[in-house]
Amino acid sequence: MSRVGKKPIPLPSGVKIQVGEQLKVQGPKGTLEVPIPEGIRVEQKAGILEIHRESDSHAALHGLTRALAANAIQGVSTGFTRELDIVGIGYRADVKGKVATFTLGYSHPIEFYLPDGVEMKVDKPANNLTPLVLSGADRQLIGQVAAKMRALRPPDPYKNKGIRYAGELLRKKAGKTGASSK
Repeated sequence: MSRVGKKPIPLPSGVKIQVGEQLKVQGPKGTLEVPIPEGIRVEQKAGILEIHRESDSHAALHGLTRALAANAIQGVSTGFTRELDIVGIGYRADVKGKVATFTLGYSHPIEFYLPDGVEMKVDKPANNLTPLVLSGADRQLIGQVAAKMRALRPPDPYKNKGIRYAGELLRKKAGKTGASSK
């Protein structure tokens, strides 16, 4: 039996669930839908959501569906955040509405359009470090947007400049040493 799949999911107050071909989760932060594959059934009992499977051939989908449902329930009730840091002299970010503008040492500013359901906040820069906070209800979408932002200027292994996840450990490489004479 899947250890992840058989764990019940507690439903916080304010979260409504509709079970059909898809699991529709509504809460204060928005609405999300989770696909329910064949061989998996969802039951709601007294503030608890349980995921069951028909046979052992659906074991992988059992745990996956439970994890997706738990993420959707947490997303619409409390939401998810992902923190990024911009490191480098002159590297900046600004947000106006759904457009984030990055200045990352290129010859032009980069405009990044935020999808619906994702909000970005730029904190006050200090010591060549500008913290960004992405927040929203959909965990997968938050992670995808964070990865695309990081790809705009990945951390440089020699100078450690660029966009990185908060708390990401980077190995700094040694540069070339001075010319040696023979």
